[in-house]
Amino acid sequence: MLTTGKGLLAADESSATVAKRFEAVNLENTEENRRQWRQLLLTADGIEQYISGIILYDETIRQKDDNGTPFPEALKQKGIIPGIKVDTGAKDLALHPGEKVTEGLDGLRERFAEYYQMGARFAKWRAVITIGDNIPSVACYKANAHGMARYAALAQEAGIVPIVEPEILLDGNHSIERCYNVTAETLDEIFVALKDQDVLMEGVILKASMVLSGKDAPDRADVQTVAVQTVKVLKEHVPENIAGIVFLSGGQDEEEATAHLDAMHKLGDLPWPLTFSYSRAIQNPVLDLWAKGEKEKAAAAYLFRSQADSLASQGKWSEDFEKNRPY
Repeated sequence: MLTTGKGLLAADESSATVAKRFEAVNLENTEENRRQWRQLLLTADGIEQYISGIILYDETIRQKDDNGTPFPEALKQKGIIPGIKVDTGAKDLALHPGEKVTEGLDGLRERFAEYYQMGARFAKWRAVITIGDNIPSVACYKANAHGMARYAALAQEAGIVPIVEPEILLDGNHSIERCYNVTAETLDEIFVALKDQDVLMEGVILKASMVLSGKDAPDRADVQTVAVQTVKVLKEHVPENIAGIVFLSGGQDEEEATAHLDAMHKLGDLPWPLTFSYSRAIQNPVLDLWAKGEKEKAAAAYLFRSQADSLASQGKWSEDFEKNRPY
């Protein structure tokens, strides 16, 4: 999963989330349209050069390609590892307005056993941390860390690699310094909880947010500052013996997410593999073209964005690369 020059594609959007994205490009949200869309993402020619694993949604892992091959098997034939999102979403945290806690532990041991039989070899659990007035609270940090740690323990028990994803939301007008502090506290709580549950650190992948100014901040930090602050918080608050770190794009546009990852690698001296696990930062231009029926251009855009992020994960990307966009 953490092979040099490769990253993960997050294709685990729920049917409700896909509905919003389809609506934006005037596509009907039917099961068949969702299957066809995911088929492109999972089976595009050459994508295995840049993608080592794809995170699937429950519906997707049960679907088949046009030839009748189950999607997990189609991925394995390309040398791509199938993964699965297992949380059931972020719900309101009781007594804490504006904050969320992720649910999905009930029946998870049994679901892991089923997903393993279907071919999943890694999983993802996402927590949501919101920065606002007097939040996040201690209760939010601890509730999400505890749930995530219990999930990770159940994953390892099932022989599945856990990805832990504490997403610090981009929403708000907070400074990069505020984001740094919230990220540090979030990571500290998670790794204490993982240790408390006896989770094997060498078998854990962190899906991290970058340290960013809020999207409504009046003076947003530049690419180099984001890279420096993100690497700093990871070095100071993430154990060196975890398997690796992959980044979510978290609302960044495609070039911004690529540039930030590239800048981090150009800093050098990283104790763990550091790569991407993007969703919209890869998918957005692809979906726009696919919805218009331009399937060949959509596949080319998918390959291009994945290659850009592959280069960035090695510190080899430049803005000049973007001049060759096929879209």
